[in-house]
Amino acid sequence: MDLTRLIPVALAVLWGLNWPAVKIGLSEVPPFALRTVGMGAGALILIALAALLGRSLKVARASWVPLIISGAFNIALFNLAVVFAQLNTTTSRAAILTFTTPLWAIVLAWAFLGEKLDRLRLLALLVGLTGIAVLAAPVFTGGISALGILFPMIAAVSWAAGSVYQKSHPIDADRVTMTGYQLLLASAIAAVGYGLSGETMPTHLSPRVAGAIAYHVIGATAMAYWLWFTLLNRVSVGAASLTTFAIPVVGVIGAMVLVGERPSLADYVGFAAVITAAGIAMWAARPKPG
Repeated sequence: MDLTRLIPVALAVLWGLNWPAVKIGLSEVPPFALRTVGMGAGALILIALAALLGRSLKVARASWVPLIISGAFNIALFNLAVVFAQLNTTTSRAAILTFTTPLWAIVLAWAFLGEKLDRLRLLALLVGLTGIAVLAAPVFTGGISALGILFPMIAAVSWAAGSVYQKSHPIDADRVTMTGYQLLLASAIAAVGYGLSGETMPTHLSPRVAGAIAYHVIGATAMAYWLWFTLLNRVSVGAASLTTFAIPVVGVIGAMVLVGERPSLADYVGFAAVITAAGIAMWAARPKPG
């Protein structure tokens, strides 16, 4: 029995539920500490897994700079922005706004790679910006902090920037190994933030928070990345990317069940617009036949 079809479902659950898991972890663990421990432990697990699977742990000398730059955007800045987003807005809004990554990838690919802005891409931007405007509206009425919009946008743009950069600067290394090293780099950056911020690690964690952090490290980081790269080895990148559609949906449902959030009608309108825009953007970016 081919289990490939089950991988997208597993990824949607693992990455989707990671949003409320991080929110729960932040209730007792400060942000830089959470990211230092979470990404560091995830990195060690992935590197150990690569070694056990017989994957090469080497990175071509010319690929170290691209690995560091893309990792700084794709993983370090992205994950730090996400964790501060969750401190300043609801989990569901943070998840959906971060899902605007395909829109910013269109803009950056146009600006730096010379890709054309056709009608489909412009439509995606228009619909996406409408959704962002709806979700950002509470800022002007004092309903949410402006940081609750800014940090998810930083996360989305940083992931898009890292992806666009890596597209023009391919990394010659095993994908699992590469991600392990990038997570290790991100953990080191978060550790610097931890030292400068004066945060302190709690001496005791409640079972709920300990379980959420364990899930974040083992399930949403190590296992999910391994499944993602397994999927990439079996299907096209475009097909694998369709997995991301379910992630924010699972994140919103998980936030409602596990964190007790209740999005408003306007939130749902914004969510629908952003997901529709991302779908249009991904359709526009699909490889053309022939």
